[in-house]
Amino acid sequence: MNPCHDYMNQLTRRQFFSGAGLAMGSVAMAGLSPRVFAATSADSVAGHASLPGLPHFSPTAKRIIYLHMNGGPSQIDTFDYKPGLHDYFDVDLPESVRQGQRITTMTSGQNRFPIAPSVFKFARHGQSGAWVSDLLPHTAKLVDDLAIVRSVHTNAINHDPACTFLMTGSEIPGKASIGSWISYGLGSMNQDLPEFVVLTPKFSAQAAQALFTRMWSSGYLPTAHNGVVLRNQGDPVLFLENPQGVDRATRSTMLDSLTRFNQMAYAEHGDPETLTRIKQYEMAFRMQASVPELADFSRETQSTLELYGPSVHESGSFAASCLLARRLAERDVRVVQVLHRGWDQHADLPNEHGLQCRDTDRACYGLITDLKQRGLLDDTLVVWAGEFGRTVYSQGELTKTKYGRDHHPRCFSVWLAGGGVQGGVVYGETDDFSYNIVKDPVSLYDLNATLLHCLGIDHARFTFKSQGLDQRLTGVEPARVVKEILA
Repeated sequence: MNPCHDYMNQLTRRQFFSGAGLAMGSVAMAGLSPRVFAATSADSVAGHASLPGLPHFSPTAKRIIYLHMNGGPSQIDTFDYKPGLHDYFDVDLPESVRQGQRITTMTSGQNRFPIAPSVFKFARHGQSGAWVSDLLPHTAKLVDDLAIVRSVHTNAINHDPACTFLMTGSEIPGKASIGSWISYGLGSMNQDLPEFVVLTPKFSAQAAQALFTRMWSSGYLPTAHNGVVLRNQGDPVLFLENPQGVDRATRSTMLDSLTRFNQMAYAEHGDPETLTRIKQYEMAFRMQASVPELADFSRETQSTLELYGPSVHESGSFAASCLLARRLAERDVRVVQVLHRGWDQHADLPNEHGLQCRDTDRACYGLITDLKQRGLLDDTLVVWAGEFGRTVYSQGELTKTKYGRDHHPRCFSVWLAGGGVQGGVVYGETDDFSYNIVKDPVSLYDLNATLLHCLGIDHARFTFKSQGLDQRLTGVEPARVVKEILA
């Protein structure tokens, strides 16, 4: 089971001679001038350009910040106002609404599906008059900068496949994440930080689903495009400091030697993962200088810190992560993914969602406002989304002030801002029970096609050959760009 031997055994005669010619040329160059060879190697792995022909057209966004509310926020308690539900408190959901649609095993054993109206008050905000609940008073101030889509739907009804689908366009593990696709296609805009950074802040809910690396994995794409996770406690990256007695110049000399050995290994075997390893070592060396500076908030003004709220001073908080996302954006990191866990409330949703919104509401406001003040929102696309929504009926105990909600893939709410998105738009409608979409449905394929469009990519032409197929983020299902929410 030697992958190098397997690779050589599967080579055609033409591929062998073609590869051998290139490899021998590299070895010859290395022999002629080792110092020049080392310098060339460092330059080649400092970053990578976009693929030939990309972007397909002029983009409206250069970078993306994806705020993932892991667990499934309740659309009924946040953005999808249904005042008529108060007349149906504790009344069973009509079968004409449910229409025999599947439900999870967590509520399939219930004898009843009693309707639970939201306990939260809603009000119109901004010139757009968008309805937002009092769970999100700070986000409500932003509605004229947001496009709120209330008609997103998904195929998956459980967390693992739903999160995988949201981030990779497929419920099947092993596919490439959206951040990896963007990194692969558009390349790097900076030399000192990864192209794709993942943040996993702390949360206030009692429990949360696990996060899976497939949500930021490169899948079948080259592993150089994996997301790089920054820790939420202690040093963002382990081993930033050199060992005692090893200074930066010594580390650089060691790295140059290691690069030459790896280049020789690549010349002999042609394994592209060797080039990834070289790039990772080089990036790690540069991150020893760039990451401490990135994580140092001491030069942020008091007025900026106040935008994000008092928890911005708490290491690993969602607010601190949002400020870090802004700092990554201004340093031209292509993709930043912030995954806030704990939105899976099957019981006592009013209390638990209240805690989660306290974590995130002001920080989201701070992020959008901060980007806007710095002129970064114009070319930064910000997305706020869970993997699905919540049911209108209660799971478990139901009172006027306490209820739980099960998973609901049929409709949920997402908002977008910046990067070519038209602010002050509310798109899509659900029925009176926030159970079925009645106008302007948006699939996750449509959502991903729209995100790629803002970055200048035609989703139908953006492919990668794997397992005999031209793989796409949007798969083979019909997908369209939701131009109605674009400026």
